[in-house]
Formats: sequence, C-alpha cells, structure tokens
Amino acid sequence: MSKRFFFDGSESSDSGEDNLPYPKPLSRAAFLTPDFDPATFLSSLRNRHQTLEDLRAELRTRSQDISKELLDLVNDNYQDFLSLGSSLQGGDEKVEEVRLGLLSFRREIEGLKSKVDERKREVEDLVAQRKEIRRQMQLGRALLDVNYRLGELERSLMVASNEASRDPQANDVEQDISDGDDESDEDQEGDVSTSRLDRHVRQYLLIRRAMERIGLEHPHIINQDARITRLKNTILLDLGNALKQTGGGDKEQTTKLLAAYRDLGESREAVKILKERKQ
Repeated sequence: MSKRFFFDGSESSDSGEDNLPYPKPLSRAAFLTPDFDPATFLSSLRNRHQTLEDLRAELRTRSQDISKELLDLVNDNYQDFLSLGSSLQGGDEKVEEVRLGLLSFRREIEGLKSKVDERKREVEDLVAQRKEIRRQMQLGRALLDVNYRLGELERSLMVASNEASRDPQANDVEQDISDGDDESDEDQEGDVSTSRLDRHVRQYLLIRRAMERIGLEHPHIINQDARITRLKNTILLDLGNALKQTGGGDKEQTTKLLAAYRDLGESREAVKILKERKQ
C-alpha cells in the first residue's frame, strides 16, 4: 500500500508512483469561530493545491457528516427529549399566572398615572391662580398709587376731589397745606413760580403714564376722568396766568412755560394766549 504525503507537513507517499502533495482535511475548528465568514474562509484557502470541484465535494461530505452526527445525537437522546416534553406539561398555568400578574400590575400603573395626571392639573390650576392673585395685587397697588398721586396733586393745586368735598375737615387741612405751598412758591412780586408749575406738569404726566399702564378702559380709571380733567384744566389755567404775567419779557421763563404746554399737548393754547397778549 502506498503512503501519501501532505503539503506543509501533511502525509506524502514515499514510493515513486504517487508523490504529489495532498491538502489536509478541512479543520472543524475553522467553522466554529463566532465571527465565521464564508468569503473570508474561502479566501484563506488560496494556497491549497486542490481544485474547486474537490473542495466542493469535501464541503458536501463534511455537511453530510454533520447531519449524520446530529441525527445520531437525537436518536441517542430521544428518551431525554421525550422526558423534556412531558416535564413542560402544565406550563400554560404558569404562563396564565404571569399574564394575570402583568395585567394587575398594568392596572395599578394606569391608576397611578391617572392620579399623577390629576395632581399635575391641580398644581397647574394653583399656579395659575397664584399668578392671577399676584397680578391682581400689582393692579391694586397701581390703582392705589394713582389715587394717592391724584390726591397729592389736588392738594397742591387746591382742587377738591369728590371725596374731599364730602369731608369739610379734610378741606380745611388741604387748604392750610396749599396756602403754605403758595406762600413758599410765589416770589415777592406775587408772580406764579415757574418751578411750581413745572412740578405740577410733571406730576400730571406721571399720573397719566401710570393710568395708561393700568389701562384707560379699567373701570376705576374711567371713574377718575373727571378728576384728571379738572387737574389738567387747573394746570392750564395757572400756565395761562403765568404766561400772561411774563408778557414775553422774560424769555427763559416764557420758554419753560411753552415747554410745559408742549408736554401737555396744548401748544396751540399757548400760541393763542401769546397772540391775545400782543393785541
């Protein structure tokens, strides 16, 4: 019997009749690697002295051997397979118990979710209420500030509001305060102080801006229309008297008075008074 040799340490024949190299059988370990890739495996066989048909036949034989081994394994362990099937009987009851447990857990989760959503809505409502209360408080403070400023300007201009007219004692106090202001603001010649008029104009403009920030359509602001109109008319009357007294002689004072008319949006009234003065 002739002896074969294999290429790269494989068997070879020592007779002269057949001393060609034969490739080693394909290793089973090469197919068991986790990252096995057919294309990579075939490319690693490029140095094998073997035709493609021989390689295909060897792979086919290897596949048949593996199938036979699997069949032998099943036949040898057939009794164990049957025992495994019988041991799995009654598993439906366990599955049903798990399913019922999951359904109960799901209902509990949904109940908790609904409670969390309800609590979230309650918190959002409370936050909205808090914001509204804070806004109302700020509005109330702004209204009180406007009312206070109106009262201050009325006392300074000696204009009695409706509330003050119903309180004679308050009128007497305001009259005393106003008399004191008049004495300090008028000069020795009895002319109306320009600084006092300018202060009245600035106070009036601040009140108007505060009312506009609140909103001229607010009911309380609408109720103050008569007071604000009376204050403006009184300021215009004082400005007119002061402008007539200057007669255009004091240019600096005349310029200040015209600027006050401009701030009040009554420049035409100032021009009218100057024209009447020249006539």
